[in-house]
Amino acid sequence: MSRIKVGVLVGSLRKDSFCRKLSKALKEVAPQSLELENVEIGELALYNEDLDEPGNLPEAWTVFREKMKSCDAFLFVSPEYNRSVPAVLKNALDVGSRPPSKSVWGGKPGAVLTASPGSIGGFGANHHLRQTLSCLNVPTMQAPEAYLGNIATVFDENGNLTNERTRGFLQKFMESYVIWVDKNKLTQ
Repeated sequence: MSRIKVGVLVGSLRKDSFCRKLSKALKEVAPQSLELENVEIGELALYNEDLDEPGNLPEAWTVFREKMKSCDAFLFVSPEYNRSVPAVLKNALDVGSRPPSKSVWGGKPGAVLTASPGSIGGFGANHHLRQTLSCLNVPTMQAPEAYLGNIATVFDENGNLTNERTRGFLQKFMESYVIWVDKNKLTQ
């Protein structure tokens, strides 16, 4: 049985970000049927249609688009900046969606996890991202919703998840996600 290839996009560029630590924890609790791979988005030039022409196309865009095309599903792990997603994540969504006839997102299942040192866990970013994913035709798992508040308290100094309640939630989230992906995966 082949594993389901899941592209994980982390909306924070900081090397030691809570969302990077969270993506690591997701890999630890993911069912064996999933193969999670972080896809870096920090080197993507800001989307500009003038660059989306033969001879102008940034190499990073081509690499990113090919990697996304090879994925069966997506996980979006993001902090909240000003009640929305970080610009780098929105830019990755834009780069992957262009040109519209070649969007890498269409029809592939996804899920959103947001995290914040504050108590509401990135609620605004979570819902803003869901709105964009709807436009991109990414069937997004509705439940369980994942807003991880007080995220600074669940990792040790080495970035390991130490909070068992959070680990249990992530395991249930990933169990639901694998069912969601199975129900919504594209048939080739």
